[in-house]
Amino acid sequence: MERMKLVLHYFQSKSESISNVICIVLALVSVKLYTSFDFNCPCLPQYNKLYSLGVMIVPPIILFFLGVLVNRHTGIMMDEWLRPVGNRSKNPAVVKYLFSAMLQRAMLAPMVWILVTLLDGKIFICAFSVSVDPALFSGLPNNTGLDVIKVMAKVPCKEDIIFRNSSFRKAVSRYVRCYSQAVGWSILLFLIVLGAIGRLVKPYFDDHAGSLQTRYWSNYLDVEQKLFDETCVLHARDFARKCVVQFFEDMREDAVLRLPHPLFVTNPKVEWEDEEEERLHGVSKQEQVDQLLNKWYYNKPELDVTRIAHRPKSCVTWEDRNGKTLYSDV
Repeated sequence: MERMKLVLHYFQSKSESISNVICIVLALVSVKLYTSFDFNCPCLPQYNKLYSLGVMIVPPIILFFLGVLVNRHTGIMMDEWLRPVGNRSKNPAVVKYLFSAMLQRAMLAPMVWILVTLLDGKIFICAFSVSVDPALFSGLPNNTGLDVIKVMAKVPCKEDIIFRNSSFRKAVSRYVRCYSQAVGWSILLFLIVLGAIGRLVKPYFDDHAGSLQTRYWSNYLDVEQKLFDETCVLHARDFARKCVVQFFEDMREDAVLRLPHPLFVTNPKVEWEDEEEERLHGVSKQEQVDQLLNKWYYNKPELDVTRIAHRPKSCVTWEDRNGKTLYSDV
């Protein structure tokens, strides 16, 4: 149980890890969808390629936009790109880095779908069985009254009566599937080689210091937005509690039960209210909240924390009767 909590806490604190997990889940979902979807080739010359292209292209497009939608980098990138300048200048390198990260993760599930369809070969057989030269194989059914194109278009339909007890359909399907798998493995090999070469060559053409700065500020934008959202949630909770308590206090009767209060007992209500006041940060009206949110959007704070970092700290010192310092606490 503790390990599960640690894993959940890790993923909650790492937006990049969450994005990677979501992309992997989408890739697995694409494989599951392909294996559970029942493909029925129309087995008609004019529709086979259209149907195959639809199955090959439409689901990857849907998976791509779904990956863009669930990727956290998308929201951060759009916020940084569209926000007013205010006190903080925009960094095009950060926007480019976020766009690249979003695009790479969103492309994973579509590429998995395309590779799975090519390695399986059913869609390729449906699309290109008409393009195969029947003279390469023996056993072509010639007593059906159909022309060769229509016969070849029915190759994906193994239950068709014209291919009963015939090895012609299996031979053509095996031939086209070999081409499909060759294309699939070639694409996979190309992507792996391209990624390896890019990883090896990138340090020679990339400014390492600039790359570190870009990654730092992209992570900063993510952390800043998270902290702002968490602070807004805490403020909204305390603001709502204050409104509810104030409402009930206005409605209650004036009768108050007064009891003696021991001197040695502290007042927890005062401490609780002080803590709430600290969370409210002095913002106690709707107009103030709206003004604060507008200022956050239109006038982001500049990236300079010198004032709060060097703020003087209070020091408590204990002295004996002679004025000699016994202990100091900052």
